[in-house]
Amino acid sequence: MNGLFGENLKYDLRSSLVVFLVALPLCLGIAVASGAPPMAGLIAGIIGGIVAGSISGSHVAVSGPAAGLTVIVLDSISSLGGFQLFLGAVVAAGLIQFLLGVVRAGVLGYYFPHSVIKGMLTAIGLILILKQIPHALGYDKDHIGDMAFEQMDQHNTFTEIYYAFIYNSPGAIPIVLIGLLILFLFEKPKIKSHKIIGVIPGPLWAVIAGIVINETYRFWMPSWQVGGDHLVSIPELSSLSEFTTLLTFPDFSLVTDASFWLVAFTIAIIASIETLLSVEAGDKLDPYKRITPASRELVAQGTGNVLSGFVGGLPLTVVIVRTTANVSSGARTKMSAIFHGFLLLILVLAIPGVLNKIPLSCLAAVLFLVGYKLANPAIFIKEYKKGFDQFLPFVITVFAILFTDLLVGIGIGMVVGLFFVIKTNFHRSLMVTELNGNYLVKLQKDVSFLNKAPLMKQLSTIPPGSNVVLNAVKARFIDHDIQELLHDFIETAPDKDIQIILEGFSNNVRQKV
Repeated sequence: MNGLFGENLKYDLRSSLVVFLVALPLCLGIAVASGAPPMAGLIAGIIGGIVAGSISGSHVAVSGPAAGLTVIVLDSISSLGGFQLFLGAVVAAGLIQFLLGVVRAGVLGYYFPHSVIKGMLTAIGLILILKQIPHALGYDKDHIGDMAFEQMDQHNTFTEIYYAFIYNSPGAIPIVLIGLLILFLFEKPKIKSHKIIGVIPGPLWAVIAGIVINETYRFWMPSWQVGGDHLVSIPELSSLSEFTTLLTFPDFSLVTDASFWLVAFTIAIIASIETLLSVEAGDKLDPYKRITPASRELVAQGTGNVLSGFVGGLPLTVVIVRTTANVSSGARTKMSAIFHGFLLLILVLAIPGVLNKIPLSCLAAVLFLVGYKLANPAIFIKEYKKGFDQFLPFVITVFAILFTDLLVGIGIGMVVGLFFVIKTNFHRSLMVTELNGNYLVKLQKDVSFLNKAPLMKQLSTIPPGSNVVLNAVKARFIDHDIQELLHDFIETAPDKDIQIILEGFSNNVRQKV
């Protein structure tokens, strides 16, 4: 890669346009689904891009309002008694996150199992595809930012698709099909790198085509034209001064109340977990395999949340959908995330009328492509070939997220993933081999009380007259229960004419065994 403002600039500018198109409806949809003003989502997107993006050490991560926090935000606004009181808790949550970053708590993010991270990415890809089917068909009853299985409109992911096929809007279907065709063509290197056509990224061409087709309907098929809930909807502002009137400032009157700090800590912890998961997932997607400093990311998110809460924005995290769109669009540096924040700020002020003509069905086409790249069927085959210890946590995480929500599904996946990690380490801690009546019992890594039963079983099968080598060269820790078991085996060995040789045991352990 070349310098920041050299060859990278054109890639970052193009990808920032794509991320902007993905972020715009998600910011609005998440805000509405959270029971907050639509502008709160846009503010969080702007701050997530410009502020958090500038401080972040990630080259590809994009921050903004997160669908995973929707239910928490909705409940918190209600429990605290108003949006301004909730904003006070967001500021406090940001300060907590900042402190977590300062004490380097981000290191916890490195302990998430790979299979769970991969399952999270794949599940989000499947959810994107399933959730966009109703929007592609022009059935827009549910907000575009709702990612949970049980939806805000009382339907679930699959019943929503069922009703979308029954109550579809015929004008939306050509828009999404042409959008998908354009995106498919732009996956071809000849078109993507074309000197004229390739200057504008495929998703922007798909959006332009969607606007043109929908406007054309009014002349030859007025009943097909989509409007209202089927279009992007942002407040139309005439000036920057009018924008400032839409800012909402926090109320700290509950700062001495336990409920205030319960909300603040909940947001800080959940937002931090989602950020660390998304950052690690983003690093895996990064073609240059750069590593993000996790604790610095918590500082960036904490700073962003303090500012977002102060001016009326939703809590923000690193978000994997926008990060995936960023990577797949060719972003080279974090300038792409920063540019997308400026695009949200400038274009929402400059051309709100044009943005409000964008059909949600053409944006669904863009999100279909993002979802497919995350949930490509080849991923399932690749994970299956790694063995069941990797595949089961992966696939369980996928379905747990698909049928609950992101945070619950990740929790289930973590439990399953950790079970297999412990199981694998459990088996690798003990190895017994035999050759012509000579036995080698190797204690490897950490040997805990969990290994007592299998070790006891293995030692009981050693026949009289055998030669046994007890090897602990690679053992860093031997539990007291294991030492007692070995001591008993050595004590009774002469009765069975078993010869024992000790290798690698420390003097302290030798005295006990």
